[in-house]
Amino acid sequence: MQNYDVAIIGAGIIGLTAALALQNTDLRVVIIDSEPADKPLSEVPELRVSAINLASQNVFSNLGAWQGIYNQRLQPYQHMHVWEQDSFAKINFSAADIHKAHLGTIIENQAIRLGLLQQLNQVSNVEIADSAKIANISIGQSESFISLENGSHLSSKLVVGADGANSLVRKVANLPLTFWDYDQIAIVATIETELPHDNVARQVFTPDGPLALLPLYERNLCSIVWSQRVEKAESLLNLDENAFNHALSAQSDLRLGQIKLLSPRASYPLKMRYCRQWVSDRIVLIGDAAHTIHPLAGQGANLGIADAAALAEVIIELHEQNKDIGLTKNLRAFERWRKSEALQMIAVMESFKRLFNGENPVKKLIRDIGLSATNHLSPLKNDLIKHAVGMDGNLPKLAKVHANSGS
Repeated sequence: MQNYDVAIIGAGIIGLTAALALQNTDLRVVIIDSEPADKPLSEVPELRVSAINLASQNVFSNLGAWQGIYNQRLQPYQHMHVWEQDSFAKINFSAADIHKAHLGTIIENQAIRLGLLQQLNQVSNVEIADSAKIANISIGQSESFISLENGSHLSSKLVVGADGANSLVRKVANLPLTFWDYDQIAIVATIETELPHDNVARQVFTPDGPLALLPLYERNLCSIVWSQRVEKAESLLNLDENAFNHALSAQSDLRLGQIKLLSPRASYPLKMRYCRQWVSDRIVLIGDAAHTIHPLAGQGANLGIADAAALAEVIIELHEQNKDIGLTKNLRAFERWRKSEALQMIAVMESFKRLFNGENPVKKLIRDIGLSATNHLSPLKNDLIKHAVGMDGNLPKLAKVHANSGS
């Protein structure tokens, strides 16, 4: 039996961030994942990418991981253009408006993991047990017990569920979940564009859902997240490659010229999930295990990174006060803090989705006037930018203090 203070289930971006945020403490930490963590990047872009905002960049920077991430493949973007198809509604954001070098950075998820792992390899109090499947988790009064399929056993004062939307930890703890279907499917792919992306992130709202074109590390490469009503998405997925290219080029209003698929198309149904209880004795949830939101604003990963930084902040404070880090009552402050932030984001995403859903002429007029007016109201627009990039809100300390970013 190996004994730890914190066992983090899930070696994705969120789990690795949480572990790294506990470096330089005397807490013994283990990360467990069924997949190998350090899979090298493929020659072609990975399909799963994240739009990392400035708050998340600060977290990575302060943890000593940003330079390692920056040495991977990534693309900062200085501008964001948002518009509605067949409409005069548009809004453009610029990093110069808030006196920053960029608004965010598009990074393949595996590139972020590799940068985090590079820093974790220099940390003495964190162990990684990857390619290790969990056989059982049982919750005791003063610790939890985890059995692995390879025959290993370990105990931990706190189990952190960073294991995604279908969280095993959440199921073991039987924590209640609220969810609804967005009635959309997201199509993701890597594309080559006729015109260079010019370091601009683009999003167009169509009657059937939003299309995001995210700039990648080469000037004519983008990642798409095309969220469409289920029937429309299924018909798009059934198109041959040429027909899909034409449809995509038309839906993007040819802003990047003719578009060509470079990867297979992947898809997943969009659901909102919100766990009504994030903590119980010896258990806490973060990231997608606690909440999933619509990808239209690209904030899912940033919410989870803030969860990880906030949890580590609370754990360290409890440990320094000689309090039990695994008791529900001691973790309530974390739960209240991050649930509030998640609920705000869920509400905003739902409002956006409903406002831009369909072609009702009254709603369309409200959208047209609202977006265009906001585009010309600098204070309001700057407030929107600051919120999107993580410059306001109740942020963890790691997200506020900007260290040398290496960028």
